[in-house]
Amino acid sequence: MSKKVEGILTAIVTTFDDNGDFCPKRMRKQVQRQLSNGNSVFCNGTNGEFFVLTQQEKIQVTEVCVDEVAGRSPVMAHIGEISTRETIKLGKEIAKLGVDAVSVIAPYFIPLKQEELIYHYSTIADALTVPVYLYNIPARTGNTILPETAAKLAEHPNIAGIKDSAGSAESLQAFLDVAKNLDGFDVLTGPDSLIYQGFVGGAVGSISGLANVAPGYINAIWKNFKTGDLEKSKAAQDAVGDLRKNLYATVFSPAAVKKALTLMGEEVGVSRYPITFTDDHITTIKAIVKQL
Repeated sequence: MSKKVEGILTAIVTTFDDNGDFCPKRMRKQVQRQLSNGNSVFCNGTNGEFFVLTQQEKIQVTEVCVDEVAGRSPVMAHIGEISTRETIKLGKEIAKLGVDAVSVIAPYFIPLKQEELIYHYSTIADALTVPVYLYNIPARTGNTILPETAAKLAEHPNIAGIKDSAGSAESLQAFLDVAKNLDGFDVLTGPDSLIYQGFVGGAVGSISGLANVAPGYINAIWKNFKTGDLEKSKAAQDAVGDLRKNLYATVFSPAAVKKALTLMGEEVGVSRYPITFTDDHITTIKAIVKQL
C-alpha cells in the first residue's frame, strides 16, 4: 500500500560525477541528508533536471532513491513527457520500482485545450496503478491546468491531487478551494514562498527545491505547523524568504541550487543545460551559503 504523501518532499537534485554522468553514490548521500532532516523525496522534477535526463537515467535515479529511502518515507517521481504514450511508458517502468506516487506536468511546447488536458491525464491515470498527481507549472509548459479542469480530473479514482507551481497565492487558493469540496484529492505547494500559506489553507504537503540547500529550515515550517505552533512555522517561512529571493535571482534554479550545494561542500556536480555564472552571481551565492 502506498504511503501517504504529506509534509516536505524535497525536489531533490540529480547528482552527476565529474564527467557529467549520473552518480548513484552522490545521489544516495543527498537522499540520506534529506531523510536526516525529516524530509521525503521527490525525484526527476524541475530541480532534478528531468528535461536533460534520458529515460534510462530517470529510471536509475528513481531506483536509487527508492532503494535508499527503504520505505521510511514516501517517494514521488515525476514522469511527465510531451506525449501521452511516452508518459505512460515511463510511468509503468517507474511504478515497478515501488514509488508511492507519480506526478505529471502538462505537455510542453504544444498548446492544449482543457478538454485535451483532461484526455491526457485521464488516459495516463487509466494506464497506471500508482497514484497520479497533476503538476501545474504553466511558466515552463505554456499550458495551465484550470481549477475546474482539476475538479473534473479529481473524479478519476487514480488521480490523487495536484502540485501547483504556478507561483501565485491566487492560483494556490483556487486549487485549495477545489480540494475542500472533494475527498481524496490533495494539494501540494510548489513555490517555496507559499509553503506556510498552503498549510494554513489546507495543503497536505510541499515539494520544495530550496530544501536541497536548507533542509532544516524548510522542514521546520511543516514540523511546527503540524504541532500547532503557527508562530514558529511562520517564522521558519520568513527565514527562507530572502534566501529564496536572492538565490533564485541568479540563474535558473537547478543550477543555482547545485552551485550553492557545491559551495557548501556537497558533491552534486554541475547542471547539464547551458548556464553561466557571473562574478556577482558567485558573490551572492557565497553570501547565502555563509549565512546558512
